[in-house]
Amino acid sequence: MKNLIKTKIAIVALFAILVGGLVTQVHSHCQIPCGIYDDGARLKMVAEHTRTIEKSMKQIAALSETPPDNYNQIVRWVNNKEYHADAISEIVTDYFLMQRVKPATADSPKYKNYIRQLTLLHEMLLTGMKCKQTRDLSHVEKLKTLLKEFTEAYKG
Repeated sequence: MKNLIKTKIAIVALFAILVGGLVTQVHSHCQIPCGIYDDGARLKMVAEHTRTIEKSMKQIAALSETPPDNYNQIVRWVNNKEYHADAISEIVTDYFLMQRVKPATADSPKYKNYIRQLTLLHEMLLTGMKCKQTRDLSHVEKLKTLLKEFTEAYKG
């Protein structure tokens, strides 16, 4: 009876490992011209990720005041901060740069705004990277400002 139970547990575990290995991460847009876009939702997601980075930085600072008891929690908040910074980079790159910001030639009336959008998105990528590297809240404030400026340039 014990061997039968162990065999069943082993089969279930093997099945779970096999199924887990087949699961892949799904992205919301696959870079084909499907025409299904929600720019407002993406901008709100960037804002939410920014707020989460801010909270993570504040938690890291607070927990760092009483180490070593809080090392595990600090690591979790650092990982959370980095995850959300990566999510911003993904939205900026995979959604806006690759799909939504349309190139304009230098002689086009839209060129100045195109360059503005590219510059703001590039600054968002760099500032997101700085959020990963530090817990300096000035980078979060800069991200908020850049998002506001990009939203205006994008909609304008």
